[in-house]
Amino acid sequence: MNLKEWAASQGVAYITARRQYAAGTLPVPTYRLGRLIMVGEPLAPARRDAGQVVVYARVSSAEQKSDLDRQVARVTTWATGQGLPVDRVVTEVGSALDGHRMKFLALLRDPAVSTIVVERRDRFARFGADYVEAALGAQGRRLLVVDSAELDDDLVREDLVRDVTEILTSLCARLYGPRGAADRARRGVEAVTKDAPA
Repeated sequence: MNLKEWAASQGVAYITARRQYAAGTLPVPTYRLGRLIMVGEPLAPARRDAGQVVVYARVSSAEQKSDLDRQVARVTTWATGQGLPVDRVVTEVGSALDGHRMKFLALLRDPAVSTIVVERRDRFARFGADYVEAALGAQGRRLLVVDSAELDDDLVREDLVRDVTEILTSLCARLYGPRGAADRARRGVEAVTKDAPA
């Protein structure tokens, strides 16, 4: 568990736990995992011939950036619970629809990465994830999805609206040119979602 969760379970203010961590007086062992402070002993490193286990967390927009740390904590806790020693944490802000996620592409290109762990399949790729999984499998690598069932309806709706907007913008740019594409797509999504139930 991360330091914030540990502090809450002990009835200690998070700021107090942070101060104790900084002073080295925390009564439990801790270690760093990316930007998170984890409580407990780190697992023994994976055998080097087994490849790296990487936690990948993604949000679609800067407004959702606060969810990255929570996503990383959930996925890391799950992975360590499965006996997977996490070697790296990669976080990214970017759409699942375009090819502009440089960190994601770097993970796919890196042959040292044997396992990529994500919270939900749509954090990895909105469309075509099966093809990417098959390509990874052909290389002896794998994608592990922590939770495919529990989805926050508001986040899913927000992500889908953003995805539809991006698809419409791309299509409008082809039809009408790039200048007014974003505005036309926004108006189209607003017209469709105006009467939709929340």
